[in-house]
Amino acid sequence: MTNEVLMARALRKTYGDRVAVQDVSLTLRSGEVLGLLGPNGAGKSTTVGMICGLTQPDAGSVTLSGGVSLASDEAGYKRRIGLVPQDIALYEELPARMNLELFGALYGMPPGLLKRRADEVLALVGLSDRAKDRPATFSGGMKRRLNIACALIHDPEVILLDEPTAGVDPQSRNAIFDNLERLKAAGKALIYTTHYMEEAERLADRIVIVDHGVVVASGTQAQLHALLPATQTLHVEMVGEPDDALLRGLPGFSGLKRVGQRLEVGMADIGRDTGPLLAALAGRGIQVGGLASARATLEDVFLALTGRQLRD
Repeated sequence: MTNEVLMARALRKTYGDRVAVQDVSLTLRSGEVLGLLGPNGAGKSTTVGMICGLTQPDAGSVTLSGGVSLASDEAGYKRRIGLVPQDIALYEELPARMNLELFGALYGMPPGLLKRRADEVLALVGLSDRAKDRPATFSGGMKRRLNIACALIHDPEVILLDEPTAGVDPQSRNAIFDNLERLKAAGKALIYTTHYMEEAERLADRIVIVDHGVVVASGTQAQLHALLPATQTLHVEMVGEPDDALLRGLPGFSGLKRVGQRLEVGMADIGRDTGPLLAALAGRGIQVGGLASARATLEDVFLALTGRQLRD
């Protein structure tokens, strides 16, 4: 990884008596996707708003590489950041290219550069053939992609994406993922907020999980999985319906759960632990009809840390 390009320290934001964000810190490197995860209302959008300068924090700071901050150089800071908001922000009656030209003009881009960049970002998001069409005629997924193009027009090094796949179809979602992976490969630094675990598992190099405005865990996916007492689950299909007394106190196993004729056993190392489990079952006269395994998910991590499902 290259050096950090963004450092957020102890961000805090309150609205009256409600604390929306409390002491949230994170760092971001170029060529990296940082997943910012949490249920609705966890403080993700407020954190993004403070990072991009739309929301004034009550405490804390955000600094870009070179020591640039909103306080030291607001215009220079904002030129280095692109924002894809949760709510689509387009002029529906202006052609797609004119939307890009308008956003580019706000950054003071010269006409020649603006034309070239408009061509580049339209190609990136797959809308070159719709440049003259109005967003009012676009599908929801196309609007999302044009929204991303508007955030990229000034070629920012840091891109903030606040739930950019909300309300889009699977085909458009995959197109957006492809766009983001190309941006990452080009060395851009991305913060991606979502409450969909599968998106973070596909895209994120590191993850910050927030709940009630507080960071409850952060790290790579491997580091987060290591927080669980069992990182894999073995599903054992039993023949017949053995008495529960036979299953109680199986030595060396925790997180054991029976669902009908299926036994679910949490394991730290499925290769090491499967043999002893099967031997213990055989020793109690329990026949096994089949086995299946599953790896723990980020949602399992969140449930273990907070006691509730991520999407509550």
